[in-house]
Amino acid sequence: MNYTHDDYQKAVDVIRQKTTQQPTIGLVLGSGLGSLADTLANATAIPYSEIPGWPTSTVHGHAGRLVIGELEGHTVVAQQGRAHFYEGYDMQTITFPIRVMHFLGINTLILTNAAGGVDPSYSVG
Repeated sequence: MNYTHDDYQKAVDVIRQKTTQQPTIGLVLGSGLGSLADTLANATAIPYSEIPGWPTSTVHGHAGRLVIGELEGHTVVAQQGRAHFYEGYDMQTITFPIRVMHFLGINTLILTNAAGGVDPSYSVG
C-alpha cells in the first residue's frame, strides 16, 4: 500500500477530533507493557478501528487502542499493540502509525517489544 500525505492527515484529523492534547512523545507498547497506557492521566483512548488507515493487530494481549494522556508531566501518545509483518501486512502499513505520530508532532519515540518462546506453558507478557 502506498500512502499519501492526505492518508496520514485523515488519521491525524480523526485523532485531533477526539482530544485537544498535543503529545510530543510516542510509545509503542508490546504485549507485556500495554497496561502502562491504562495509567495515563487525563487519557483519551481511541480504538484503532476508528482511525482511517490504522492497521489492527491479531496478537493476543494487544488491546488495539491509541491512548493519549499525561505520564510523569509529559503528554504522550501510546500504542497499545501494533501490527506485525507476520500478520500479512506490508511495511508501509506497519509503519503507518509511526508516520501518523510524526504528523501529530511527536519528536521522541520509544519502542518496546516482548521476546517470546515456543513453550506452550509460557504466558503472554
